[in-house]
Amino acid sequence: MYAETGLVRFEYKHFAFLGAESILAAEASECANEQGQFWPYHDIIFANQRGENQGAFNKATLRFFATALELDESEFDKCLDSNRYRKVVTAETNSAKEREVQSTPTLFINGEKIEGAVPFEQLQARIEAELP
Repeated sequence: MYAETGLVRFEYKHFAFLGAESILAAEASECANEQGQFWPYHDIIFANQRGENQGAFNKATLRFFATALELDESEFDKCLDSNRYRKVVTAETNSAKEREVQSTPTLFINGEKIEGAVPFEQLQARIEAELP
């Protein structure tokens, strides 16, 4: 998932390092993306975290989130059940590990790794410093 505006490119990569539920949640967000709802679905997932592999992101719950966003349930279910994004999520997670990402959020600005929840103003200043 990426957006590009002018000279700034923002890419979101999955880092599903917490086990089966984080992998399934990442896959579900890609299924929501098929219907143009990646970011709203992403926000619901993060708003409903309850700890590692405690049932918060089982298929029934992930389907409930899709219903709450008024996604086409049949299409979402087919996508989620197919595991069609498993390879994407796995590849992105492996890539993050290769770049020595150990936590979320982790951002890269022109190759510089920034870990943790950094205030927007600091990110804005860092990005603006890179612009011509």
